[in-house]
Amino acid sequence: MKELLITIAAALVEDKSAVQVTADEPDEAGVVVYHLHVAPDDMGRVIGKQGRIAKAIRTVMRAGAVRLDEKISVEID
Repeated sequence: MKELLITIAAALVEDKSAVQVTADEPDEAGVVVYHLHVAPDDMGRVIGKQGRIAKAIRTVMRAGAVRLDEKISVEID
């Protein structure tokens, strides 16, 4: 799942070397939180107008997690 998030984010940003993803340990409900870090100049590209791109990223990630019987959440830091 981490590789999928890196691939999606790298396709959106200009500074691909600044894309970093960290994952927390599962919480009580079994949800793994992925934290996406990009360069400050690329934040707008990842979030999009009114958060549309961020919402789409979260949707794709959740769909991929369902296929692996996982519960995930994506936070853009």
